[in-house]
Amino acid sequence: MNEVQTGKPSEIWWLVLLRGIVLSLFGLLLVTATGAALSTLVLFLGIYWFIHGIFSLVSIFTGRSSLHWGLLLLDGLIGIFAGVFVLNHPLCTAFLIPTTLVVMLVVFGFIMGSINLLQGIKGDGAGAIILGIINVLFALFLLSHPALVAMFASFLPITIGVLAIIGGVALLFNAFSMR
Repeated sequence: MNEVQTGKPSEIWWLVLLRGIVLSLFGLLLVTATGAALSTLVLFLGIYWFIHGIFSLVSIFTGRSSLHWGLLLLDGLIGIFAGVFVLNHPLCTAFLIPTTLVVMLVVFGFIMGSINLLQGIKGDGAGAIILGIINVLFALFLLSHPALVAMFASFLPITIGVLAIIGGVALLFNAFSMR
């Protein structure tokens, strides 16, 4: 095994410190220079998806994956297509990512709400029913307020930036406590 993986927490405190610094700087960049940070993030996302797609296709021939070759082929083709699309259309992607996240929130709101309601009806209690109602109402709220959804999507990079700063500072404190 790698020495870093088997080391005691006091021996790898600097890795946590490094992660905290990088996360804090990335968060600061998202808050202060949202456009530049978002374009950089989109560029890295496109490169990552493209490379991931290539590795998935290579995995078909090396046999180093437990997944069926058909799933690897699909994953590889989607990864390469998504990577090329993102790299060729970065502005469209910067708009689509937050919008996709909001659509996923709506879909998961309905799915999780329905599951919670069914669990509550089958005997899991009033808490599951209340949670199901809240999930469904949240999804309906997002669907019925497109202007609010657009505003939410525009503030997403800043929100992620603030959360990254908080997470980075927490990692910094954690690193020094490990030391």
